[in-house]
Amino acid sequence: MSSRVQTSNWPLPANGLRFVTPPRLRRTLAAHALTRGCYPLAMGFYPEAHGHQMQRAQPDDYLLIYCRAGGGWLDVGDGRLAVGGGDLLLLPKGLAHAYGADPQRPWTLYWVHFAGELVAEFLRPLGAAPMLSIGLQPRLLAEFDSLLNLRRQGLSLPHFIHAAQQLQSLLSGLAVLPARATLKSGRVLDVEAVQAVMRAHLHGSLQLDQLAAQFKLSRFHFAKTYRALTGRAPIQDFIQLKMAHACRLLDEGAASIGQVAQQLGYEDMYYFSRLFRQVVGMAPSHYRALHKG
Repeated sequence: MSSRVQTSNWPLPANGLRFVTPPRLRRTLAAHALTRGCYPLAMGFYPEAHGHQMQRAQPDDYLLIYCRAGGGWLDVGDGRLAVGGGDLLLLPKGLAHAYGADPQRPWTLYWVHFAGELVAEFLRPLGAAPMLSIGLQPRLLAEFDSLLNLRRQGLSLPHFIHAAQQLQSLLSGLAVLPARATLKSGRVLDVEAVQAVMRAHLHGSLQLDQLAAQFKLSRFHFAKTYRALTGRAPIQDFIQLKMAHACRLLDEGAASIGQVAQQLGYEDMYYFSRLFRQVVGMAPSHYRALHKG
């Protein structure tokens, strides 16, 4: 890995932040058991970044940019993407790219350069798209602010180890943020809203046609969009939610397995038990036995 992080030379205003991990500490983090999987190289916060732009032909690190407000653009591959508030840019090592702030309404953004042996694994659940529209996520904003506190801590290794753990938590948390997609009609399909409908039907059945109708989509378009956002079929997630609720019922109550099955809308206890075993990895009776004593 190069000893130099390629960040923009945009003139930092008084309320902007930019912090680069010194090369000696970077080498230590790359070798340390607790940090070599993923560690920060540089990070910053640019408010209303007038004139901000950058071109990287052969980046040797990973870059995450989160646009909080305003707008900008990203050139990657053969096209240009418009970037707005709530958009997340995921720019992997080796991917040539250029980006910049909109001249009329320049973006406000957080960013972090990072590297490590396990970075590709942290990013794998997010897919290969260079931009995700995740909306404004208060938790993610708070995590960036917390990561930027590193600049106040001096150059002690324990603080950098902690920052690496914070970065890993931030990245792994992206995989469980509510995903959404803007459809051609202009409507938004929000996974959190879909799963709210699923939770409302945990005690009964729910067919794919019913779910699709709730969001005014065809069965095919709904299933395709949901899978693109989550990597899973919608009914698969519905069954997962049902079995998670079954675990709670088995943990917290004295109902028999047959009664738990009925509470979840399964008349056939043996069918319920087979589903439970497929999802949880053991029979309901064995799961309940884990919590005795």
